[in-house]
Amino acid sequence: MSPILLAALAGSLCGRVGIFNIALEGQILVGAFASIAGSFYTGSALLGVLSGILVTALFSLILALGTTRFRGDSIVISVGMNLLASGLTAYLLRVLFDTAGTFSSPEIAEVKRIVIRAINTTPWIGWIFSRQTPITWAAWILTILVTLVMFRMPLGLRMRGVGQNPEAARTLGVNVERLQLWTVVAAGALTGLAGAQLSLGTVGIFAEDMSAGRGWIAVVAVMLARNHPAWAAFVCLVFAMADTASVQLQAQGLPNQLTDAVPYVITLAALVMGSLRNRKRRQAALA
Repeated sequence: MSPILLAALAGSLCGRVGIFNIALEGQILVGAFASIAGSFYTGSALLGVLSGILVTALFSLILALGTTRFRGDSIVISVGMNLLASGLTAYLLRVLFDTAGTFSSPEIAEVKRIVIRAINTTPWIGWIFSRQTPITWAAWILTILVTLVMFRMPLGLRMRGVGQNPEAARTLGVNVERLQLWTVVAAGALTGLAGAQLSLGTVGIFAEDMSAGRGWIAVVAVMLARNHPAWAAFVCLVFAMADTASVQLQAQGLPNQLTDAVPYVITLAALVMGSLRNRKRRQAALA
């Protein structure tokens, strides 16, 4: 769930400054690849995570500069970034590691899990709170911090002002383009952290297109939460429960093709219900 949560936070930040970021899928993938490469070449999990954060932040400059300086459409740019990330990581996988499909090596330093011995063997509680990586804990801390910044600090007020009425924010002295640019870059760092959790914190390998729709689920979470970080975290938690349910159903003997579709079916249903709710609100406002 942590990669989806971090990506949803990134999408919420971008949405608050008026940039609809649907490149989360590609950004997670870039972060996962850069983290694996950094960990492999340095032998350090920390440097691997930092590599993922830095590379993805730089990759996000495509969206940041494209929408601010060059006035491009964020949807078109994001789609191009997703395609670029998929093709570029597959190409670099062959160039750097001379392999295709999946790369694994004992030289990859994975992110260690934090084991809380007092609750480690306790059913459910131990599974939820123990044996988690530092990135997972950081994701929840960042959720609180982003929410506080967004709604309790002057920076958050400026961000919301830029997203709602950029011309009014500009008349008050806010540099709209600069704030949008750095917000998108910061969001890129969050998705890089999401990619690091996916590759170094979960499986310790890199596979082509291993983001596997997590970025798109994060986009749906952002849309349902209407760019609110705390509500986005709640939506991600619901999706995580759906994913867990799919695993349990598979254990009961149901075909994996059916159980694998459960989280995405719930995502689609939630998106439809959210759209219907917004339509009713608009109709009520016009009545």
